[in-house]
Amino acid sequence: MWACPRCSEAFGPMRLPNLLDTRIGRLTAFFFLYLTEGIPLGFGATAIATQLRRADVGPAEIGAFVGSFYLPWAFKWAFGPFIDVFTSERLGRRRGWILGTQVMLVLTLVVAAQVPLPAQLGLLTGILLVHNTFGAMQDVAIDALAVNTLRADERGLANGVMFGGASIGMALGGGGVLFLMPVFGLTGGFYFVAACIAAVTVFIVLPLREAPTPEAERRAAGLASAGREIKRFCGEAFRSFLGTRGAFAGLFFALLPAGAMSLGLALQSNLAVELGLSDQSVGSLSVMTQVVAATCMVLGGWLSDRLGRRRTLFVYMALMSLPVLYLMTVLQQHGWVMPNPAEGPLKRTALPALVTALWVATLLYAAAQGLMYGTRSAIFMDVTNPRVAGTQFTAYMAMMNLAISYSATWQGIAAEAIGYPKTLLIDALTGLLCLAVLPFIKPSLTPDGDGGAGRRARRLATLLALGCVAAVAYRLGAWDAGKAAPMFEILFMLVFVASAVFLGTGAVVLGAATPQAARIGRLGLLMAPLLVAMYLRKWWPEPQAFYVVVPALAALLLAWQARLPWTALAERPEAPAQPAAA
Repeated sequence: MWACPRCSEAFGPMRLPNLLDTRIGRLTAFFFLYLTEGIPLGFGATAIATQLRRADVGPAEIGAFVGSFYLPWAFKWAFGPFIDVFTSERLGRRRGWILGTQVMLVLTLVVAAQVPLPAQLGLLTGILLVHNTFGAMQDVAIDALAVNTLRADERGLANGVMFGGASIGMALGGGGVLFLMPVFGLTGGFYFVAACIAAVTVFIVLPLREAPTPEAERRAAGLASAGREIKRFCGEAFRSFLGTRGAFAGLFFALLPAGAMSLGLALQSNLAVELGLSDQSVGSLSVMTQVVAATCMVLGGWLSDRLGRRRTLFVYMALMSLPVLYLMTVLQQHGWVMPNPAEGPLKRTALPALVTALWVATLLYAAAQGLMYGTRSAIFMDVTNPRVAGTQFTAYMAMMNLAISYSATWQGIAAEAIGYPKTLLIDALTGLLCLAVLPFIKPSLTPDGDGGAGRRARRLATLLALGCVAAVAYRLGAWDAGKAAPMFEILFMLVFVASAVFLGTGAVVLGAATPQAARIGRLGLLMAPLLVAMYLRKWWPEPQAFYVVVPALAALLLAWQARLPWTALAERPEAPAQPAAA
């Protein structure tokens, strides 16, 4: 077959541009990369949660389902050392990880589409837990690529574009799928989300070309190197969190709910279904809230730069409780207290006033949450040690995701146990707890440490020991929590996870101290996985003795560590070694 050489020269095989080569290209690339992070979260928290409630799945199950979405993001910091160490120059140091995780995101969604709902909700939760684990890994790789490719004069705009992309993605995966539900149903929604991610993989990720890593910056590969990175990470994180008062206060600030959270999680979707909103109406509400939130994110950050971060953040977080209290009042006035029962008498019909109240409360909440969102991230940057910024800031973000996870879980349990109005009241009040910590989050003049790290370590060990003692007393029947029992279980699980992290990471610091302290640190390292295993009680309640003995031993070990001087915290952590240039 004859072909015109000039035509093939002019119209030869088209190659998509490498978006990392230009400013507009980089902004476009990171917008779409964050879009792929937001789509699955919006799909699960809005579209799937809505359909589950229509199928009479209870708020507690839906809350646990949505809470499991955010759980992998709470531990994304653990992926950092592996993503840094195991790299491919051929695929791209970060692009390879993004490409691999996006392929797994698509595959897990295709598998999830085969699961019948609501009969196999537990299986779907497990599959989506794996799915979001790959999503969290992707997030770490995307952020690392951004740090390595964005120029200093475009990072502020790029971060706004990235968060905007995530918000648009949540609107697309949530409200967008609900709009299309009459066409392809919920199963088709899984394929739609998978297709969106695949499109970004083909048209954005595949054409990317990272600059080769300089030989002097390449790290030795292998499990041993990853192990050294993780050990160094743990030591640096422990020192960074305890080194200054502002950073230590940030630890509690990140673990507390970031204001009232109920109208941004599954509880709002549950109410929308119960009050009679159609899928299209729920979709419209979802899209509008995301647009309002995205707009207010920019406005809130701009105001905080001019009026002061702590002052404006105090106002933003206080405002988040007002729509929640308003909706609580309207529900109580109209007698809409308990969720609709799955079986029994005819379900109630909501009055138009209730539907209007839900719309007003949700949109006002979206505005307040949007104002808060960017400012909250900025205040963590203020107390982060620049020398270990990646480590410390990523950990703060991960802990905030943990707060979202446990909030979604307890709210579902509470709605079934005590009703919507009381749940909203508790949420509005607990959302204000972080305001008591906010005044202490101040940048330090000595970011490497102010000399109080040892004292803070002892205080934290004492606090966690008391939490473990309370858990033992509860297990032995010191009091009856009644309908609030599931909420106590969540509280104590947080104590166990925090204790495990303290003992595990503290072992690295104690290992550099006296031989006696090193031995105590090794005991903590052994105790940490046993504390995490306490989570198995949800599925394996026997033997009961295990769930009493472990926290009792942890309390003794933490009390022992509370008496140590923690002198190693006063030492400046070693900088990571760089291989010599070839």
